[in-house]
Amino acid sequence: MPKHKRPPVVAPVAAPRPNWPPLTPLLLESDLALHQVWPDQIITVPSLWTSTLCKAYVSFLNSLPLTTTPGKPKKGDAVRVNDRFQIDDPAFAEQLWSGTALKNLVLGTNEEGGLGLTPKAQAKLWGGEVVGLNPNIRIYRYTKGQFFDQHYDDFNNVTIPGSPSIPAKTTWTLLLYLTSPATGCEGGETVFYPEPDLPKKGKAKKEETPPPIVVDLEVGMALLHRHGADCMLHEGREVLAGEKWVIRSDLCVRK
Repeated sequence: MPKHKRPPVVAPVAAPRPNWPPLTPLLLESDLALHQVWPDQIITVPSLWTSTLCKAYVSFLNSLPLTTTPGKPKKGDAVRVNDRFQIDDPAFAEQLWSGTALKNLVLGTNEEGGLGLTPKAQAKLWGGEVVGLNPNIRIYRYTKGQFFDQHYDDFNNVTIPGSPSIPAKTTWTLLLYLTSPATGCEGGETVFYPEPDLPKKGKAKKEETPPPIVVDLEVGMALLHRHGADCMLHEGREVLAGEKWVIRSDLCVRK
């Protein structure tokens, strides 16, 4: 099966900064936790956003000037058919990072909800010293019949604004789901395809290929998955009914 890469990130729309709704209500940080779906590769945070907040954002995002991606990709790129909006918004990226429990969960400050890693193990997991989220914010809407074919996510070099600004690179994709079967969205699951283990000493063949890992949509759930050289092949399945709404950014580490 051909293995495609994610289409390159295009220049953000030169549009005014959206008047994003406030990030309330949110659950107490003590009620949230990181869950490893696949060790060192796929992590979720259920209920990072409440269903009330997600509903407010879906209503707001419908007002943005979405554009439909072309159905015919460039050679080597995966087929992606969805409606999207993209903008560089460092302030909103910082809100997503520090205005929710995400920062403390990732950095291990929330000991109950974190993974209980040593600083060294934490840096190894995330790919370095985590400094925030990619200011490049992407909004995705998938309607019936739309999908994202199998692909790999590449890393990007970015700058985190500040005094001083921080040169960084992205290491993990962040997807925040705003809809699910509970809101009428059928299909659209994110599916990962693990590689079989390399042959062990004394064995001539690879291990059997593990079954696909299906991450179902949950309203308000954040999905983090490793990208770049260690990215796992994955896809966004076709939406069969309703709408799939996603907010996308990336975890960034200091270069």
